[in-house]
Amino acid sequence: MNRRRKERPMKRKKERQGNRPLSADELLRFMAEEERPLLWREILRRLGLAREEGIGLRRLLRQLTEEGKLVRIRGNRYGLPTKMNLVVGKLRCHPDGFAFVIPEKEGEDHIFISPRKLGGALHGDRVVARVESMRRKGKEGRVIRVLERSFKKVVGRFARGKHYAYLVPEDERILQEIFIPEGETKRAKAGQIVVAEIVRYPEATERPEGRITHILGYPDDPEIEPQIIIHKYDLPHRFSSAALAQARTLPSIPSPEQYHDRVDLRQIPTFTIDGEKARDFDDAVAIEEDEKGERLLYVSISDVSHYVEEGSPLDQEAFFRGTSVYFPDRAIPMFPPELSNELGCLQPGVDRLTLTVEMRFDEEGEPKGVRFYPSVIRSAKRLTYTAVRKALVDGDEATQRELRPLMPSLEAMARLAEALRARRLARGALDFDLPEPEVILNLQGEAEDVVRAERNLAHQIIEEFMIAANEAVARFLEEAGIPSIYRIHEPPSEESMKEFRRFLSCLGYRMRKTETPSPKGLQKVLEAVRGKKEEKVVNKLLLRSMKWAKYAAENIGHFGLASQAYTHFTSPIRRYPDLMVHRLVKRVLSKRGGRLSPEELAQKADHLSNRERVAMEAEREILDRYRVRLMKDRIREVYDGVISGVTAFGFFVELDDIYVEGLVPMTSLHDDYYRYDEKRYVLIGERTGKTFRIGDPVRVRVERVDVERRRIDFGLITG
Repeated sequence: MNRRRKERPMKRKKERQGNRPLSADELLRFMAEEERPLLWREILRRLGLAREEGIGLRRLLRQLTEEGKLVRIRGNRYGLPTKMNLVVGKLRCHPDGFAFVIPEKEGEDHIFISPRKLGGALHGDRVVARVESMRRKGKEGRVIRVLERSFKKVVGRFARGKHYAYLVPEDERILQEIFIPEGETKRAKAGQIVVAEIVRYPEATERPEGRITHILGYPDDPEIEPQIIIHKYDLPHRFSSAALAQARTLPSIPSPEQYHDRVDLRQIPTFTIDGEKARDFDDAVAIEEDEKGERLLYVSISDVSHYVEEGSPLDQEAFFRGTSVYFPDRAIPMFPPELSNELGCLQPGVDRLTLTVEMRFDEEGEPKGVRFYPSVIRSAKRLTYTAVRKALVDGDEATQRELRPLMPSLEAMARLAEALRARRLARGALDFDLPEPEVILNLQGEAEDVVRAERNLAHQIIEEFMIAANEAVARFLEEAGIPSIYRIHEPPSEESMKEFRRFLSCLGYRMRKTETPSPKGLQKVLEAVRGKKEEKVVNKLLLRSMKWAKYAAENIGHFGLASQAYTHFTSPIRRYPDLMVHRLVKRVLSKRGGRLSPEELAQKADHLSNRERVAMEAEREILDRYRVRLMKDRIREVYDGVISGVTAFGFFVELDDIYVEGLVPMTSLHDDYYRYDEKRYVLIGERTGKTFRIGDPVRVRVERVDVERRRIDFGLITG
């Protein structure tokens, strides 16, 4: 007998009385209790909503469908994706044509998508996929809907066929060529790198169509690399006219009237310590010691919030950008130079408005008290990491003479930083020894070398002081009980730790299996490999096993720092979250109202985390491009290196002398047939038993460099 569910209206819950609109959470809870997808009118009736409330319901259904929390199927019915074997996630395409959907819901398996089941979706799109079958290695499915396109324009090489023009995407993961109609080519020439705006996205039987908006130049021009990255990642590199106009109205120096209600720190020896190429100095430090051995540390940060009113054109522009972006030859700043390089920059010898965290520590580095206040400082000197290293580590007499008035402060700072670092490591903070790559450019803007950036005592001093200030601010805001924005870092997933433990066992190390990994447990691993040949590789793979740190309105702590409360406060010139935190601190200090809601903070945190991710990916890719360009002129040169990764198609080698990585393809190993043992991360010769494993030293020759695909192939030198 065919039973039909009895239609009955649901009574409204008490908390919705008083004509309060239906919330998204209420609707989702209701849909979770239903046994099948429902029509709009069925939802209206079962929730007991009046007919006039139907417009609001339609709007809410449309919003939740766009967010992927509900899915609309044939017949205009709505249901939860999890109940219909559907998954919402990002599409990640492979140059060979297939793709995976990475589910938004953490812990779910990736879904394999064959080339003919992409349904017009492109790499990076947010999609709904249906799981159709199980493969040997996981789920297989089909894209049934594109929720959100990942890009509006594409960078690529312009080409002409027999009867039409097209763009070959520079990103190999964009699997389709972009058709360019005549009249939309902007007179581009074959072989030039261009930018095309997508005017029609692909469908099952139709390719995408675009129009050329920018001609960047030819691939061999070294200036083209930054332009490609700017357009590929859609980095806003021109300020709005309103933001520029506001920046021009800023004074060149603060007026004495603005010093009222500020603590005057101009008589305390305060200075900045930054890299040689830095231009935006937004943090300055000072220290005082008493006869008891206690130290009073002043971390003074540029008071950008004093000049940038919330909601103003400068503020809107900065929020949209989210962060400054740094390339080897330039910066794309968050603020115009009038603020980032002048008024907001803590230049030596001039008065600057700041927000100060004053922290008192005992000899062991234990905090004994903290104060926050608006201040005015005058930096005594602009120091560099190199100069501080020469003075404190190398004992360079000429540098010490030059810095004589500041030497007592520097020596006291070194002692305090050492104590702070010891306490931080004692609680389990992870200290990765992974130097950053630094590109050395010649006068023509071409890569001359790629080196490992130095990390010395001077870096550690600033790092420890900034961490201490950020933690102090986070605790202050949390204790104030106001909604705030935090820098959080979630523990690694169980699956990633399982893989990491397996990798360690292949190297002969053991790591305790626990339900929830602890920073201290991982710290012991880093200590065990310190100084060993595999140290660099273990550090790198552990870092890859970690989740990304991000911004959030809810404080869940920072796993990597083993910190219960952390935020970003010390760089308001180049990070918008720091500017938000400055405003929150000043709001608490002045006892003003007007706080942001947790929901609004969460939305801002998501946007700013996304902008940070885009900036990091852009900075990483520009480095890769310079590395490849550097190596294209070094064909047949021989280098020593270490195996940094092993795959079924060969192994990767990181060079010792140049911070560059390339592949030794399996097809180039002619002395034997090699098979990949994925459980042991090793290539094994079938006849000789010869092995190639992570951490092994090797000597290689540069055989092939593909600038367009950013690939470097090495040949192994034996004997």
